[in-house]
Amino acid sequence: MKKNKISVITINYNNKSGLEKTIQSVISQTYFELEYIIIDGGSSDGSIDVIKKYENKIDYWISEQDKGIYNAMNKGIAQAHGEYCNFMNSGDCFHDSEVLEDVFSKQTQKADIITGNTILSGKRRILETAPNEIFAAFLFNATLNHQSTFIKTSLLKENPYNENFRLVSDWIFFMQKLILENCTYQHVNRIISIFQMNGLSSNGNMYQEEKDKALKTMFPAPILSDYQSCASLIIRYRKASTIGKKIITLISIISQKLFYKE
Repeated sequence: MKKNKISVITINYNNKSGLEKTIQSVISQTYFELEYIIIDGGSSDGSIDVIKKYENKIDYWISEQDKGIYNAMNKGIAQAHGEYCNFMNSGDCFHDSEVLEDVFSKQTQKADIITGNTILSGKRRILETAPNEIFAAFLFNATLNHQSTFIKTSLLKENPYNENFRLVSDWIFFMQKLILENCTYQHVNRIISIFQMNGLSSNGNMYQEEKDKALKTMFPAPILSDYQSCASLIIRYRKASTIGKKIITLISIISQKLFYKE
């Protein structure tokens, strides 16, 4: 079986201890078709010493001032040669050393975007399970965790992340590719990563503001009006049992008819 080469990209800025944890997680993977890229934003806290400590395990690294998270991620994409990219930013890590082996050696992967499950680590640990299928209703109210997602590098090179946003450009990418362009998707029912809930992306108010701004550029007003109605229903009934599940299922069916091509 031909193995997929995976490019793992780590973005870091002044997070020395988190960076070392992430590097150890990546280089301990038992899957050997792995390319490792680190993009540092010009750290002054000793991060460069950590990178140099593991330099023989890193395929490419650079340390220079960047224009934000997505600018740094795009720098990593530009250097990637693998069939799929994964973004494992400093402080986050793979769940265990056999993650890539399980995902890419034990089964043939062909989907454009592959995602697994995530442990959200904050005051307590929460297991976040990705959906088996992607509908507009899901992405209107949530996103895929990029630490637990593998994206075909060709898609990222064709459409780099929008650097005009600070927090939601990965969500914009998923909405464009999975809903508007109907790219293929696969859920792997396995914990891929442990995500630290202490970064910019955990800022709920800022995230929602950017998301609302992006939605207005992506969809016409009538669809956004329906979205707002659907979103309020989902929030209201998410914790309900039978009726909530039926409503969310109905919304998903409607969104599939609206957005999916035949």
